[in-house]
This record gives sequence, C-alpha cells and structure tokens, in this order.
Amino acid sequence: MLRLGLTGSIASGKSTVGRMLVEHGVPVIAADDAVHELYRGAAVGPIEALFPGTTHDGEVDRTALSRTLLEAPGRLKALEAIVHPMVRARIRAFLDAAERDGASLAVADIPLLFETGADYGLDKVLVVIAPEAAIRERALARPGMSVEKLEAILARQLPQAEKQQRADYVIDTGTSLDETRRQVADLVGRLRQES
Repeated sequence: MLRLGLTGSIASGKSTVGRMLVEHGVPVIAADDAVHELYRGAAVGPIEALFPGTTHDGEVDRTALSRTLLEAPGRLKALEAIVHPMVRARIRAFLDAAERDGASLAVADIPLLFETGADYGLDKVLVVIAPEAAIRERALARPGMSVEKLEAILARQLPQAEKQQRADYVIDTGTSLDETRRQVADLVGRLRQES
C-alpha cells in the first residue's frame, strides 16, 4: 500500500483535497481531526496539568489554549511534546488498518509534516498550494481567526515554495473546484496504477 502524506500551508485547500480523495474511495486521516479527538480524551489531563485552566467539562478549551500560547509562544514546544506522539500513534494505527483492509492507497493529512521532522512512515508527499492572497483571504474568513493569529501560524510554517520543492506531487487549488477535482482524479488514477 502507498502511504501518502498530504500537507500544505494553512487555508491552502488540504481539507478540500482530502474530501475529494475520500470521494475516490481513498482512506484519509486528518491530523487535525486526531487532535480534536485527543482534546476530548487522552490529552486532556496532561494539557490541564501543563496549562491550568485551559480545559473545561472534560475537554480542552481550544480558545483558552490558543490565548495562552499567544501570550507565551515559547510554551508551544511543551504542548507539542504531549500531543504530537499521540497524533503519530493514531496516524500509524489508521494507516496500518487501511493496509490490513486491502487499500492500495491511504492518506495522512498532516499540516506540519515538514516542520515537525517526524517520521510517519510515508512513501510519498502531496503538497497542496494556492496563491498567497487566496490563503490569507480563506484563513481570515475562518471563525476565531485574526491577523495576529494568522501571522503566528504562518511564522511556524515553511514557505510554500520550499514545501513544493520537497513534494513528490503538487495540487494547485488556486483554480476552480472542478479543476482541483480533475487534478485529484488524475493523481488517484496514476497512484493506483503505480501501486
């Protein structure tokens, strides 16, 4: 089975491409979804111990945690030390299950794939790109997003050009949805032929 990493900058279209892959019958796990699950489960206790007052009713309050990290960005590494190993374990388990189920291709959507330097056991990487103006517009339209928060996120991410250089495959979502669908369909067809 081909284990494909999916990454790109914030608001580049990763989730859209992930949904399109699912429409083609490709198993996809999103690291962000794994984090959401962990924030309602296994990560709650360790996060509350490290960041008191950032959990309520048995789950992490993402707004409170974001506020805490904006005030003390140096503490982000401590949070990542808790959450990243848990996310990697979930991704490995998902990919192993997809392979046992006979999938020829499975995808792990990992926004900070290159930035973390973690080994997820991936065979290839797909990078989703979009024009910088579109990325800013899309990101700032998200609930709870501010210019300050967006700048902090972008500062932690590699530039798109560098991600594109590291990619095995690239999909540009700066066009129409139909064109993005065509690019996804072409890639899935090619990868299934190769595997």
